[in-house]
Amino acid sequence: MRINEGQTIDIKSLRKTQSGDKGIKELAITCVAFANARGGSLYIGIEDDTHSAVPGQKISETEKNNVLSRLRGNCCNATLTSSEILQDENGGEYYIIYVAPSFQSIATTADGRIYIRQADQSQPIRNEDLQHLASEKGTLQWELVCTKSIRIEEVDPHKVQILADSLRQSDRVSNHIKQMSSDEILENYNLVENGYLTNLGILWLGTPHQRARLTYPIGVQYIVRDDQGQKIRKYDWHDNRFDPKELVLDIEREAIELTYTYEFADGLFRKQVRHYHPKLIRELLINAIAHKSYTVANDILIEVFPHKVVFSNSGGLPYGVSVNNILHSRQRRNPHLIRIMHDLKLMEGEGSGYDLIYEINAVEGKRLPQMHDEFNNFTVIQESTIVKPELLPLFEYVRQHYRLSQKNSIALGLIAQNERLSSVELSNLLQLSDKDRLRTYTDSLTANHLILPRGIKKGTYYILNPKLIAASNLQVPTTLKTIEAEQLQVLIEIDLKRHPASSISEIAGRINDVDKKFIQRMVYLMNKQGKLSITGSKANRRYSLLA
Repeated sequence: MRINEGQTIDIKSLRKTQSGDKGIKELAITCVAFANARGGSLYIGIEDDTHSAVPGQKISETEKNNVLSRLRGNCCNATLTSSEILQDENGGEYYIIYVAPSFQSIATTADGRIYIRQADQSQPIRNEDLQHLASEKGTLQWELVCTKSIRIEEVDPHKVQILADSLRQSDRVSNHIKQMSSDEILENYNLVENGYLTNLGILWLGTPHQRARLTYPIGVQYIVRDDQGQKIRKYDWHDNRFDPKELVLDIEREAIELTYTYEFADGLFRKQVRHYHPKLIRELLINAIAHKSYTVANDILIEVFPHKVVFSNSGGLPYGVSVNNILHSRQRRNPHLIRIMHDLKLMEGEGSGYDLIYEINAVEGKRLPQMHDEFNNFTVIQESTIVKPELLPLFEYVRQHYRLSQKNSIALGLIAQNERLSSVELSNLLQLSDKDRLRTYTDSLTANHLILPRGIKKGTYYILNPKLIAASNLQVPTTLKTIEAEQLQVLIEIDLKRHPASSISEIAGRINDVDKKFIQRMVYLMNKQGKLSITGSKANRRYSLLA
């Protein structure tokens, strides 16, 4: 068994518990970080290098209970329990300490420090972030609050039946849940507690009057603007008529401006491409509803401009999620709402949905969305413009001849749009911090010879395979961006023959299709090989060819 660390899982060697107070205090930091996020499981006895237990490792009940007791003494406002002693496939023993999420208070270490789990790291909370974390605690409880004012008997039985049947018909719902009665299904999805509707239950099953009594029900404004930002059309949803699913479908019906298309020549025919793919709009809309802060009084705002759509949502991103990790983050503000929307197949997955958004933009030749996060507001700007229409036949050809994963499609689209991307640039676009993780995006593409890697280590870059361009009959303008290293060296030699004693900036200005940093790297290499002479100080260094 191989156990990998993540948002809700951490692994620690048994030696950590045997290193005195220092080791226990380090484990307490992880427990506090889990408690302030979504809870988690701390695997004790699992090694970092092998991700499994040491073969033959033995742990006594007394040792396990002693560690649990000491951890409890080093954590405040954190609920810790432990599993039985478990056995790995190799015979080594380990156990799990379960940390429950702290919904009503902020967990701290014994010395008053506050941490939170972000991806697979336990990060300290800055003083300026305390208000954000405190507000999130209130938001996390919103779904399950039961005012005991609306009994399930008051709900329209037809609504209950429709929701229960929709869940039973979903292939994302387990057979165990499908066999439950309708009342049991409502309890399973936290819509009902002890015979009364929760806030989440009112959102799905309540009448318009009952939804209006929620502190901040879902309100949506849809505004169409011209080039000058002047309002052309407005439609809003403030009457609380719809449950979340009905609301999504009604917005999609009314938002006709989001269904407009571009038309491109495709041989003897014309091909239409929507300004915004329907799945992209669905994900952005579902994200706005699912991750809205229902303790903040603001509408979801959708503004449509001639060449972009802007989604603005109250509450900002959930704590632990930023515009720099949103592609891989699985932090949820309203987990029970997200679960039911996922099981009703309204959303692509249970994560952020941005992996699908990235894929759609990549294969349609559009820019990635711009995101802006503020304390009480999160904005997504999606442009409709197709950056390079000539690339559309490429993805059609690839779709017909290759089976690519979502990650492969994203990477191929980004490389095709940029013509040439270094491994560092590609990792930054994909929000990856680990070089090994980039391989999951590129290895299949290189194995199928769709892209070609060039250079070594940090100097590695990727370009489209010219044979793929030829096979797909692309009419792509020829540029120097994809020039090979040997050809670039020849080009620099020609340039320096004509313009001796030139700076790197001057060389790059004359070879203006090639990224300056690639020219700089090649000049440094040529100098190291003894092909260039240098004059001037470091700030004003100039290069010439040696005779």
